[in-house]
Amino acid sequence: QVQLVESGGGLVQPGGSLRLSCAASGTIFSIYVMGWYRQAPGKQRELVAAGTSGGSTNYADSVKGRFTISRDNAKNTVSLQMNSLKPEDTAVYYCNVEARTIVGVRGYYWGQGTQVTVSS
Repeated sequence: QVQLVESGGGLVQPGGSLRLSCAASGTIFSIYVMGWYRQAPGKQRELVAAGTSGGSTNYADSVKGRFTISRDNAKNTVSLQMNSLKPEDTAVYYCNVEARTIVGVRGYYWGQGTQVTVSS
């Protein structure tokens, strides 16, 4: 099993910054992808950013140039630096990993979510 612990959410004004962090632990054999999704009220959950263990990254068009994802493979952590935040960034942000456990189970795992609110 894999557990994800998230931190860093909060309330900021438009134009402000936040840094989200996620740490993965458990019976991990290998982590293939670590990333962040978000879900706003009344909307579907969407991919924000993701990174592979090899360094490849992918961003939603709406956050390109403002958000940066970074991984520490040795520590099994991933962070999301969010700059120039907009009200439309308001959502619950979820850490997500694709991993294989030491007993051979491969699947996707989710954190509990952390609230990000951008408002004046």
